[in-house]
Amino acid sequence: MRTGSEPRTARSALRARLWLSVWGMAWVIAAIVVFVLLGHPGWAAACGVLLVLMAVDFGVIVRHIRQGPHFQPGRDVPPYEPPENRDR
Repeated sequence: MRTGSEPRTARSALRARLWLSVWGMAWVIAAIVVFVLLGHPGWAAACGVLLVLMAVDFGVIVRHIRQGPHFQPGRDVPPYEPPENRDR
């Protein structure tokens, strides 16, 4: 049921983001190896920069997971409103 407060109380699927990040880093590492073997250092360096950005994102995701299910990004974000307990 929509309450109208979804953007305010939305939460990210952190486990899915974690595994997508791992999958992406594996592909970027493979690309770096291939570009180095083919002799394209510019492309390898570009993939290296992408790998660093992905590693930072991975760290942020892990930090959010460790903070628990009610992670709040800042003081200006209102607390998560638990769903109403309705017996049907």
